[in-house]
Amino acid sequence: MRRPGRKPGFRGLLVVCAGAGLLVLVLVLWSWFDRESPRSTRAGTGSEAALEDESVVFARYGGSGSCRECHEETFSAWEDSHHALAERNTARVMDQQAFHPAGRLEHGSRYTTWSASNGQYHIVSLVASNRSREFEVARVIGHDPLRQFLVRFPGGRYQASEVAWDPHRGEWFPVFGSEDRQPGEWGHWTGRGMNWNSMCAACHNTRVRKNYDESTDTYRTSMVEMGVGCEACHGPLQAHNEWQRRHGRSGRADPTIPEFTRAQVLDYCGSCHSRRGELTGDFVPGESFDDHYVLAVVDETDTFFPDGQVRDEDFEFAAFLGSRMQHRGVTCVDCHDRHTGRTLLPGNWLCLRCHSGSDPSIPAINPVTHSFHKVYGHDSSGTATNLDLTAYIPREVKETGGECVNCHMPQTHYMQRHRRHDHGFTIPDPVLTKELGIPNACNRCHTDKDVEWAIEWTSRWYGDRMDRPSRHRTRVIAAARRGEDAARDPLLKLLRTEEIPYWRAVAANLLERWSAEPEVTDALIRAAQDTNALVRANAMQSLANAVEIGVAGALECARALLNDPSRSVRYQAAWVLRSELRPGSRALVELERILEWMSDQPAGQAQKGALAAARGRLSEALEHYARAIRWDSGSAPIRHDYAVLLAGAGRTTEAVEQLLAACTIEPENAEFHFKLALAWNETGDREKTIAALERAVRLDPLHARAWYNLALALNEAGRTKEALDALARAEAAERNAIYSYARATILLKLGRVEEARSAARRSLEIDPGFEPAREILR
Repeated sequence: MRRPGRKPGFRGLLVVCAGAGLLVLVLVLWSWFDRESPRSTRAGTGSEAALEDESVVFARYGGSGSCRECHEETFSAWEDSHHALAERNTARVMDQQAFHPAGRLEHGSRYTTWSASNGQYHIVSLVASNRSREFEVARVIGHDPLRQFLVRFPGGRYQASEVAWDPHRGEWFPVFGSEDRQPGEWGHWTGRGMNWNSMCAACHNTRVRKNYDESTDTYRTSMVEMGVGCEACHGPLQAHNEWQRRHGRSGRADPTIPEFTRAQVLDYCGSCHSRRGELTGDFVPGESFDDHYVLAVVDETDTFFPDGQVRDEDFEFAAFLGSRMQHRGVTCVDCHDRHTGRTLLPGNWLCLRCHSGSDPSIPAINPVTHSFHKVYGHDSSGTATNLDLTAYIPREVKETGGECVNCHMPQTHYMQRHRRHDHGFTIPDPVLTKELGIPNACNRCHTDKDVEWAIEWTSRWYGDRMDRPSRHRTRVIAAARRGEDAARDPLLKLLRTEEIPYWRAVAANLLERWSAEPEVTDALIRAAQDTNALVRANAMQSLANAVEIGVAGALECARALLNDPSRSVRYQAAWVLRSELRPGSRALVELERILEWMSDQPAGQAQKGALAAARGRLSEALEHYARAIRWDSGSAPIRHDYAVLLAGAGRTTEAVEQLLAACTIEPENAEFHFKLALAWNETGDREKTIAALERAVRLDPLHARAWYNLALALNEAGRTKEALDALARAEAAERNAIYSYARATILLKLGRVEEARSAARRSLEIDPGFEPAREILR
């Protein structure tokens, strides 16, 4: 069964015309937006409070330097940390080696040079086709294992360089690797994908205000402090400083110091160590992650592997939320020092601090008998023989197979030099490698061995224990991502029985393609009442299609969630109901404010366009989409959605142009070819319509709507046998009364009355209320 696209798009519509005793099938192109007057939904009155004036906010901060007087030891531990050095001004002692002597690096079709003069550092790089420019380095972001450099651009912008310095190897390297990004592309170093104000500033500094002005496309970005300072995690402390000056010797408890729960600690770490969409730009420690961000989870994209392992640049938070470790109460600071960021103990000793058997509620692990490998500092029985932690440097030990993290926290390289551990604490499973292409730790190390070898040894060592619930869950998720109907019921079970909220959220997300089916709708409505906001938000997102087509209970659920305590859930509900929100309502004002925050990026402009279209402001919507395309001409999804609006405005030729471009960018995307076929049909070009539909079904044999529309086009071309075959494929891919009915009308036209009646009966079996099919039986 094909899921209606998460983003709005064209619809193929069967129009039934009675005339001269014949039923005529017509292919029609429709735009997605509602042509009727929007209904009105109340969700409170008045507006959400705007951001507080930054001068008032910033006055509440004392700066990290103010902490030193009383917390000298802690300050010293922090000041050389990756957090403290996340962003800084250039410094001769740290940067001279990178820029002296001068040099040149060729990468792709371009080159970059660097030099130093009069205490300043300079980079020359390509800014436009065949045009280079020299920049003075303004600041440095990152410390170890790489340092990138910021340069000033007009409009208050800072851009991150496309080359970086590796302080370990003492060399420059291209951060994009073999990618040959070109000027004008979103991801080029001069583009919005490498813009510091939007993409870097908030997590490399303390209490940042982006201050983007859409009307001038400029920034006035400001911050409390450069780098990740004390108050980035502790919250504003000027009141604490003042109280201590007045009452520090009184012996009284300081009422100004916030006491964060373990969940709040996890949220403030996750606010930066996650792949997420930002809603406010105003997160403060102690507040909920879900009030300020929309977390990326395992979904239909390839951002994560189906078992939850990171694939793209996903950071740590999502994988950690999906782990049993986090579910059992482990937080970041159980393993990491709060101020240095380093682990509390090296290597295995950190893990064995808990998995030693001292706590009967935690599984005891003998690292030798558990890993079947030699383990540093242990004899062959697993008894510790060397407890000298100063001599234990995990990156240098030879017994790599016995290091816990090498099996359960495998590393992935980002930006060419940055190795990051996966925080999902997954179990290596070579069977899933063989079935689904998911990497396993065994073959990551033993690159000279194949997966069959890994399966043999893990089976020999661990036997039936390898057949874990996580293996079955991964298979279900992989099947759902492939669009297999067989995944529906196991997903419903996962949503109903999974104890880890993250995986319930994943199940809710992946059920979207079946959301119009009553059983799935009911399950998602129940999930929308889950105690966990991530589950509720994903359930609401998946209910969008059910709301649109009027499935019982879905609309009421969405309206109720407009008043959810979590902003991320309210945002999803407001987006689904965007066409009917009452002007001036809290829900609409909050949604508009969120989109204003996103408006400096192409995706934000596209969302503003979608909102404008839903509110009946087509001209404004087209302007937003045109701007989004200018900012990211390589985005196929934005071109697709822009084409939908152009078609709705009667600008079919331009719609075709956008869809042709989308198909060129993503030639394997069946949906884009399907929409292109509908656009070609509007122009009257039957041959190109059929060709595009044939390409769509070749790319996705389960695309029921493409088969259905192909059947209509073939029938109109007089190729009735092929049309009937295409309808059979549509019916096999999706239960839909209209497909069987279409087959009945063609058969009736051919004089095959009994077959036509049989097809009509099939249509009524699927939908007893489908009256056109009943007409054939009369």
